[in-house]
Amino acid sequence: MLSVSADGAGRPVVGSDADGDVSGASPSARILPVGLSTRVRVPASSANLGPGFDCLGMALGIYDEVIVETVPAGVALEVEGEGAEDVPRDDSHLVVRALRRGLAHAGLRAPGLTLRCVNRIPHSRGLGSSAAAAVSGLAAASGLISAAGLGSGLSHDELVQLSSEFEGHPDNAAASVLGSAVVTWTESADGVASYHAHRLTVHPDICATVFVPDTESSTSFTRGLLPDAVPRADAVFNLSRSALAVVALTADPRALMAASQDRLHQPYRATAMAPTSGLVTALRARGHAATVSGAGPTVLVLGTSPVPADVRQLAQGLGFDARSVAVAGGVEISVG
Repeated sequence: MLSVSADGAGRPVVGSDADGDVSGASPSARILPVGLSTRVRVPASSANLGPGFDCLGMALGIYDEVIVETVPAGVALEVEGEGAEDVPRDDSHLVVRALRRGLAHAGLRAPGLTLRCVNRIPHSRGLGSSAAAAVSGLAAASGLISAAGLGSGLSHDELVQLSSEFEGHPDNAAASVLGSAVVTWTESADGVASYHAHRLTVHPDICATVFVPDTESSTSFTRGLLPDAVPRADAVFNLSRSALAVVALTADPRALMAASQDRLHQPYRATAMAPTSGLVTALRARGHAATVSGAGPTVLVLGTSPVPADVRQLAQGLGFDARSVAVAGGVEISVG
């Protein structure tokens, strides 16, 4: 059971009983009034950035938008854009589940909900679509809390924690919440994971290009290709490159080529994503800091100048659509 009080800023503070059930609102949860509305805009993200497996992420300027209103009863869900034909239209939709999780965290529940989801982030392409959906629902919960006059809503730390619980790691989710680039880490106590992130200010000269194929990839499948142990030399290699990546992203973009090298995950996934691996190799041979975006199959290039037309044509010939994207800010929430 959840209990709710207010902190010094008037924001709901939640406690749980021994059952620890926070998957839904408790019977004693406060019911939000009908007629509240909020709109959220959440950026895509790229995880790993080469060497920073499950630790580094970046927000990218492709956005999902969700509009939510509280209604007397039921759930009505309208979806358009990416994946619209494949996602559920009921309570099992990730945005709905995350929204209810966010309200339950604050000791609240909605009488009913209508949602309109406009999806622009490609699904199952390594651009953080599932993390963005979780952040969208939680951000919508935060907006409804504010609309109800119950304080400032969920903090960034709460959004990172709750959205990362859906993902099991915080790199994509934290990037979508905080924007820019992020360093993330996980702590565990008594079997409970605590997710954390630090936002980096990306050097203003850095620009991003994503190469998105038509094919999809399963994160659970590609993660299953990774070994349980790696050579010490490879671990040390990635530690050095991850540290260098922070320098390259924030202070010295000239180091991006060296800083984007990886030995921990991309080589083991290469045979399962041959076109992606081939494009990464071809781009790097031409001097572009190319990496697999998350679990793929999208390829990310970070640099200080746009990718030239001949390289875009090369990628197109391999089945990839090149898009120049901004390094994005974090989630945006508007009320009313």
